[in-house]
Amino acid sequence: MSITRRKFITKVAQYGGSACAAMLALKLLDSSIAGAFSLSGSGKGKRVIILGAGTAGMAAAYELGKVGYDCQILEARNRAGGRCWTVRRGDEETEVGGTRQVAGFEPGLYFNPGPARIPQHHITLNYCKEFGIPIEVFTNLNEAAYYYNESAGSLASKRVRIREAKADMRGHTSELLAKAIHQDELDLAITSEDKEKMVEFLRREGDLSPDLFYKGSSRRGYSTFPGASLEPGPGKREDPFDLKALIQSGFGNYFSSEYSIDQQMTMFEPVGGIDQIAKAFEQRLSDKITYGAEVKEIRKTANGVRITYADRTGRLRQVTGDFCICTIPLPVLKGIPSDLSPQLKEAIAGVTYAQTGKSGLQFARRFWEDDDRIFGGITRTNLNITQIFYPSHNYYAKKGILVGHYNFEEKAVEMGNLAPAARIERALYEGSKIHPQYPKEFETGFAVAWHKIRYSLGGWASYTSTTRERYYPTLNQPDGPIYLAGEHLSYLTGWIAGALESAQKVATAIHRQVLSGT
Repeated sequence: MSITRRKFITKVAQYGGSACAAMLALKLLDSSIAGAFSLSGSGKGKRVIILGAGTAGMAAAYELGKVGYDCQILEARNRAGGRCWTVRRGDEETEVGGTRQVAGFEPGLYFNPGPARIPQHHITLNYCKEFGIPIEVFTNLNEAAYYYNESAGSLASKRVRIREAKADMRGHTSELLAKAIHQDELDLAITSEDKEKMVEFLRREGDLSPDLFYKGSSRRGYSTFPGASLEPGPGKREDPFDLKALIQSGFGNYFSSEYSIDQQMTMFEPVGGIDQIAKAFEQRLSDKITYGAEVKEIRKTANGVRITYADRTGRLRQVTGDFCICTIPLPVLKGIPSDLSPQLKEAIAGVTYAQTGKSGLQFARRFWEDDDRIFGGITRTNLNITQIFYPSHNYYAKKGILVGHYNFEEKAVEMGNLAPAARIERALYEGSKIHPQYPKEFETGFAVAWHKIRYSLGGWASYTSTTRERYYPTLNQPDGPIYLAGEHLSYLTGWIAGALESAQKVATAIHRQVLSGT
């Protein structure tokens, strides 16, 4: 069966694939450097109304603007970026329900309540390069940080360096496997020479003794580190935790989170806060964005779309265009009157969003560096706070901000339903079990519950295999002149790259339609 280029690219886009990649392969897009994105041809005379000045909306306007489209962005907030948000001194947020917070952080300090890190294979870095946004290493994995679990066997309520838990688990499992290989009843389809090579690998992997016992390792660190003095010049090691204690501790559950392709490698952050990405787009689109514009209706017309919105004074206004790109998060979009198709409305209502929350805690002293020798990285725990993030910038500054909690689902809902001050109090109480310096050094905080943030109502799209199969193709299809875009229209939900890739995909689809005259 023959198929045209247009039909092929349309099918790729409908099922969530990269129309951009398909068009590059067919030489329908320009690409002067690896990873670059640009459209060719002109869209002059066409007007696109974009709902939302998050990264998806601004990226779409930026790319379409390069080839002549007249883009107007309606943003309900008084700032750009959406969830690509950095909180600094004086910033305020009023949650659903009316609770208001004002950040009291020290000038120069900041907190990223949404995205905070960029994997090196994400296209987010392409825009950082294009816009000249300085980046620095984000220390995502740091084995000097801690694991801390309660009600977890003999290691319960004991903070354990990540390197200790990992070295001991690796050592014990290597010992078991090395010994198993030499058991006659283990029928391996390898030669004796291969077995010996495997045992030698395991001996090195687990730092086993010559008789294949795990007796501890310098990899897990020292109670007294090596130095120049005669005693204890070579350093003093502690005995390893036994395998049963490690299994009961539940620490192994944290290992898998570090194996994700988006988590395992060196990561990056923009210097000065994640919102430097949003600000870079905003600077290039300053005359295209209307702030304080809350969308009230989305309608199709004979020639395109008509959007009704309330301005800052509450007055209703209307704008029209040939196309609409809607980047409004689905929990918000489903409450806006529209004449979208029944199938699309069902899909919008059928996708749930992750419940998540974060707090930024400012301390008078960077005790995690001075006392604990932790420079960046993440401590993980089964307490409600779930994670503590240490800053990867401004090392040895006088003060600093920790992410005091970053939790999900039931824990996030329970903690998020507290007043912001109570969330901070909870983060301090639980965090002080790991860092007893908390009470003395704490100064101020800011706590976000994303299910209570107006115009977001959740962290990111959280598909199940069923909802991905049932609704995702529909959400990726245009409804006449209306296209949806955002991280929820990608397989990179929760990442800025998902929003950016979705924006490129939709910009490509609209431009293709204009050039084809359909």
